[in-house]
Formats: sequence, structure tokens, C-alpha cells
Amino acid sequence: MRGVKKQFLPEKICLVCGHPFAWRKKWERNWGDVKYCSDRCRNRKPAKDA
Repeated sequence: MRGVKKQFLPEKICLVCGHPFAWRKKWERNWGDVKYCSDRCRNRKPAKDA
């Protein structure tokens, strides 16, 4: 068997929708910078206060 079982993958909480999402292979290099669970949430992100 190779890899890690899905139940043991690291998780984060999406800043927009509040749902948990798990690590994905395509986020391997920048997992520390990932804040949103999907493109839809990333496009709906709250505006920064100036």
C-alpha cells in the first residue's frame, strides 16, 4: 500500500464558507498558503480593509 489514508490527511477550515477541506496533491508545494476550499470561495473572499 502506498500513500496516506484520507482520514489522516491534514485539514484546514475555509475562510469564506467555514467548511473543512483536506490536503490535495496539487497543493503540495504551497499548503501553507492555501486558505480557500475552492475557486468559488477564493473569488468570494472578503475585501481587505484599507
